[in-house]
Amino acid sequence: QVQLVESGGGLVQTGGSLRLSCAASGNIFRINTMAWYRQAPGKQRELVAAITGGGTTNYADSVKGRFTISRDNAKNTMFLQMNSLKPEDAAVYYCYAELDPTGTMRWYQYWGQGTQVTVSS
Repeated sequence: QVQLVESGGGLVQTGGSLRLSCAASGNIFRINTMAWYRQAPGKQRELVAAITGGGTTNYADSVKGRFTISRDNAKNTMFLQMNSLKPEDAAVYYCYAELDPTGTMRWYQYWGQGTQVTVSS
């Protein structure tokens, strides 16, 4: 069993900051890409930022320069530092990981349950 657990969401004013964390636990041999997605009410889930095992990052245009994704491979943990938050950043943020549970080079996708980010104007 693999679990992804997000934390760090909450209510913040426009211009404020939050730091999200995602901890992966369970049967994990190796993790490839980890990412943050978000979904606002009435909208499709969208990629916010992704990071490979080697540290290569990718960001949605809407968050470039404001958000920073990072990970601690030794602890199977990923972070999202969100600065200069805007009302349009409000959403449920989901952690995603592509991982090999048993070392057989078979990759599986996992999702966390999400953490709410609310930005007041």
